[in-house]
Amino acid sequence: MTAVNPYECDLDQNAANHVALTPLTFLERASAIWPNKTAIVHGTLRRTWAETAERCRRLGSGLSKMGFGKGATIAFLAANTPELYEAHFGVPLMGGVLNAINTRLDPEAVAFILDHAEANILFVDREFSKIAKGAIALLNRPITVVDIDDPQYEGGELIGSMTYEDVIAKGDADAPWTFPTDEWQAITLNYTSGTTGNPKGVVYHHRGAYLNAVSNALSWHLGEDTVYLWTLPMFHCNGWCFPWTMAVVAGTSVCLRAVRVDKIYEAIAVEKVSHFCGAPIVLNMINNAPAALKEKVSHSVKAMVAGAAPPAAIIAGMERMGWDVTHVYGLTEVYGPTMLNVWKDEWKDLELDEKATIKSRQGVRGPMLEAVMVADPTTLEPCPKNGRTMGEIFMRGNNVMKGYLKNPKATAEAFEGGWFHTGDLAVWHPDGYVEIKDRSKDIIISGGENISSIEVEDVLYKHPDVMEAAVVARPDEKWGETPCAFIMLKDGAEVSEADLVAFCRQHLAGFKIPKTFVFGALPKTSTGKIQKFMLRNQAKDI
Repeated sequence: MTAVNPYECDLDQNAANHVALTPLTFLERASAIWPNKTAIVHGTLRRTWAETAERCRRLGSGLSKMGFGKGATIAFLAANTPELYEAHFGVPLMGGVLNAINTRLDPEAVAFILDHAEANILFVDREFSKIAKGAIALLNRPITVVDIDDPQYEGGELIGSMTYEDVIAKGDADAPWTFPTDEWQAITLNYTSGTTGNPKGVVYHHRGAYLNAVSNALSWHLGEDTVYLWTLPMFHCNGWCFPWTMAVVAGTSVCLRAVRVDKIYEAIAVEKVSHFCGAPIVLNMINNAPAALKEKVSHSVKAMVAGAAPPAAIIAGMERMGWDVTHVYGLTEVYGPTMLNVWKDEWKDLELDEKATIKSRQGVRGPMLEAVMVADPTTLEPCPKNGRTMGEIFMRGNNVMKGYLKNPKATAEAFEGGWFHTGDLAVWHPDGYVEIKDRSKDIIISGGENISSIEVEDVLYKHPDVMEAAVVARPDEKWGETPCAFIMLKDGAEVSEADLVAFCRQHLAGFKIPKTFVFGALPKTSTGKIQKFMLRNQAKDI
């Protein structure tokens, strides 16, 4: 006799008890509860949540009237302005998929993305009109071009058949709130950096965007008094999902076109910014700003940092200023940050440098990620939590991408074994905290010994005259590979290779000390990541 489970009888999903998760509901709620609260600041421009919601509905309605519907790719080549913020809601409101393109890409890469994504419309900030024109010339098909004419930018040109405001004017202010009935529906498309071939299109779904936006708010204890500065590009993992997070908490977004240290300090001081995100290079810039700029800010600020393992020296410098740093970790494929360094009370009495060392770890899974492990990349056997055994970081959860657009082979490889393969090598500490040692392609193997480039960089950043450091493998006839350090010194500093070797000898085993030093500016991506693939190529020719 088969027992009947009473909890499964006549207790079915219905419209009353089951609703698809989507971050679009955050905007509807914020505008209903806080209609007069400031949502967007852009120079002298101020918009409330009611005004922002109306513009988002107009954008979606306007696109619909232009013939764009469910599944249409709506591309943006834009700076951190209100228009791109609104697109995170307006585009999916009409069922479209937002493709925010990296503004630092060359025309060839932009053309590839537009073609691969099958985008038939491109919104272009006039600052990037030259890139857009070059990309459009490479396409073998027509594409509708819409200009974003931001008054804060002088230069560039208008190249479209209409402006963003024309699209807004086409739309209805009272367009109905249209939410997806399937939370697995695509919401955005983000392309990886593509440093080794064409970039891959990472597809996000409504469910993952909803959960990661809430995870951000929970992880950072955000409330409605949050004033968030856009130093992180909105095109990067959809700004780590913070456009939607700010709607969750009904906070205020302060837009920033260009990440310049004077503009950052000015915005923080004038708008009383409470939070911002960025790569270690942004923190380094803030940390090394002139004293006159630092004096403008008298309140404590919270920073969330990711993009590379931030050297402990940078974190310590920020903490000395009284700014609180939270280290997070993620990838494009997992909506941005899904792991964070959760701070524990037992660490509060440690010396500042000890605190910074702990904070430089990638930490533990966020509240909306189901599982993380450090394991053997071949067998997926979990590594012991001893802080020494190196393995690859694997993730599993609802805030993992749908997959790579039109690339089933890469998708299958990324999800092999039922886990997302990050490609990052790390150790597991006894307390369960993960610490990245390197990207799998960045590990240096010298005479059979593994050398973590991050470990060597961390030491170099402690030198008082080093502004930036990156370490890569250089081919060596005897050892196979040896560390090669690329160094940018602080303004006015004079440090020799011998000085840095002597400094490293105080902190590193002999075989880990760089055998080659190169001084000068370091190549970076638009998000502040140092482009190591370029440095590896350069090191081969030294």
